[in-house]
Amino acid sequence: MTGAPGPDVVVLDYGSGNLRSVVRAVERAGASVTLTSDFDTALAADGLVVPGVGAYAACMQGLRAIKGERIIGRRLAGGRPVLGICVGMQILFSGGVEHGVETDGCDEWPGLVTRLEADVVPHMGWNTVEVSEGTRIFAGIEDERFYFVHSYAARSWDLDTNDRTRAPLVTWAEHGGDRFVAAVENGPLTATQFHPEKSGDAGAALLRNWVASLA
Repeated sequence: MTGAPGPDVVVLDYGSGNLRSVVRAVERAGASVTLTSDFDTALAADGLVVPGVGAYAACMQGLRAIKGERIIGRRLAGGRPVLGICVGMQILFSGGVEHGVETDGCDEWPGLVTRLEADVVPHMGWNTVEVSEGTRIFAGIEDERFYFVHSYAARSWDLDTNDRTRAPLVTWAEHGGDRFVAAVENGPLTATQFHPEKSGDAGAALLRNWVASLA
């Protein structure tokens, strides 16, 4: 007898790379996964994963072409979980600046994504993170290392809830003396700057934690 199927998760297909490895990783975490750009399917799923590889402007162009920013906004308005990965996290901020050109993001969080100010860029490889107290996605893996590949990041956290709502849990990392946001847990909206699908056992555990939260 097989077990009950896991939560229904859509990996949003908007032209970004690395999609198949994300699909496989989320499947291994216990979800039933569909790779699609279909608006209604993405809206209805138990969880939505927004991956992202490459340039900020290109990712936003691809996202807008399938009304992805509306999918994300409507899901969050209804309290339905979304997980952004790498550039899929960066596009959740107000905008991104690359080569002097600013591109509007999804504006779920205030702040700009800018180039890292470190001697060696891109930041590529394994790194530790400073996990926020009360975390759910890092439960049991607070001291592990995760795999990063990026030249840009949110280097400040500008959302002020004024104690009106529960403050998001912000996890930080550092590269070459430059501190940046490595992950955010904000109600139904979760995001990681690193790639959990490339982060071995620690990344697999993080994805299992997220999939378990969809039940």
